[in-house]
Amino acid sequence: MEAKKTEKANLGKKTGLFFNIGLLVTMCLVVLAFEWKNYEEGDLVDLGQVQDDFEDLLEIPPTEQPPPPPPKIQQPEIIEVPDEEEIEEEIEVDLDVEITEEEVIEDIVIEEAPEEEVAEEVFMIVEDPATPPGGYEAFYKYVADKLKYPAQARRMGIEGKVYVQFVVDKDGSLTEVQAVKGIGAGCDEEAVRVIKGAPKWSPPKQRGKPVKQRIILPITFKLG
Repeated sequence: MEAKKTEKANLGKKTGLFFNIGLLVTMCLVVLAFEWKNYEEGDLVDLGQVQDDFEDLLEIPPTEQPPPPPPKIQQPEIIEVPDEEEIEEEIEVDLDVEITEEEVIEDIVIEEAPEEEVAEEVFMIVEDPATPPGGYEAFYKYVADKLKYPAQARRMGIEGKVYVQFVVDKDGSLTEVQAVKGIGAGCDEEAVRVIKGAPKWSPPKQRGKPVKQRIILPITFKLG
């Protein structure tokens, strides 16, 4: 009696499935065989020690450029200038000049250039110096009589000497009177006033001729 196989034990129905699985596995093995690369075993290479030849490979040789062409020399242009025309002009000169006695010929007057004024020299030391009338003792007595002590200087108790400078002119008059060193409080102005009002001095002389002499005298202010 023939036994019946169950549906699970019947492998004939699954033949197609097994065929497809085998075919897929075979294709995978073929693809893996083509993609597989063999790598040689060896020590790791330090990329920092590898000689860098990239710059040498990338070095571009200089390109030689042809020299620029020489500049063109421009030849000078010659311009013809027409000859100047000579103009002939007759100049009439009347040499027949009649001069009668009534006609007066003006004389040519050449004016002389004005003479430059030369400043007269003022001496400090001369052969015959200027002197006040009666001598210096009489002059200082005159100054003491004419001098008025300024009220401001008296209130402030100011004493001292005022140095007055002046020029004795050729005629003996005193000019250019000024205080060159003073003590203030009205004393300087008072000393100048008194000297300006002084009588004439005997004029100074150099080699027998009157000259100008500059003199500096001290005027003393003292409270009595």
